[in-house]
Amino acid sequence: MQLRDKVIVVTGGANGIGRALCRRFAGQGAKAVIVADIQAAAASQVASEIGGVAIQADVTREPDVIRLVEKTLHDFGAIDLFCSNAGVGAQGGVEASDQDWSKSWNVNVMAHVYAARAVLPAMLARGEGYLLQTISAAGLLTQLGSAPYAVTKHAALGLAEWIAITHGDQGIKVSALCPQGVRTDMLRRAEFGGGAFLLDTALEPEQVADEVVKGIADERFLILPHPEVAEYFRRKATDYDRWLRGMRKLQASTQMLKAPA
Repeated sequence: MQLRDKVIVVTGGANGIGRALCRRFAGQGAKAVIVADIQAAAASQVASEIGGVAIQADVTREPDVIRLVEKTLHDFGAIDLFCSNAGVGAQGGVEASDQDWSKSWNVNVMAHVYAARAVLPAMLARGEGYLLQTISAAGLLTQLGSAPYAVTKHAALGLAEWIAITHGDQGIKVSALCPQGVRTDMLRRAEFGGGAFLLDTALEPEQVADEVVKGIADERFLILPHPEVAEYFRRKATDYDRWLRGMRKLQASTQMLKAPA
């Protein structure tokens, strides 16, 4: 799909990858870029910069997502591309608090469900539409130090696969964006735990946005800004037990780096 003259919604559009996507889509000549974010002032700033439209929305609240979709349809007649981009991290394993598990599930999974539920009917009626879901390489592999992040990103990938299989022959395109480290506030805070080692190969959000434009043009399901992730995923599928042993070694090495001298 080419982005010129398209109506595009980006959730989590005020910062990080979302902001970079909004800027890149506007630069591609999109008809309208709707910058949706829980942070109203930040969304307005990005929208003002690119000539877009800001809408405050909490993607964990289905009424907010419905309102976002309905307003966009009312104002522009259609949504060509919906980027379900908001995400959150949390530290810890199974012992992480119920609050962290719930927040991770609501932002990293249910927000995608609410978006698809709201936007698919009109897309299916038109016989065309595109969903971009920002997931993570953690959805293909795992996330050291964060069970909530790893589990919810696997679930998000499963949802993207299901939509692509179920509605692909009805004109619905789906892309799953699965980067490793990206230089955003989330990675800098390492709020999903065990991810500091990703800083060495981290990309700028603008580099990720460039890969998204290419991936959407090719209508690829997996968009991998870090191409090495494809090889890691292949190794995991080829020999799961060996991959698990390798991940335990990587975990041990990162823990040694964090240990006091």
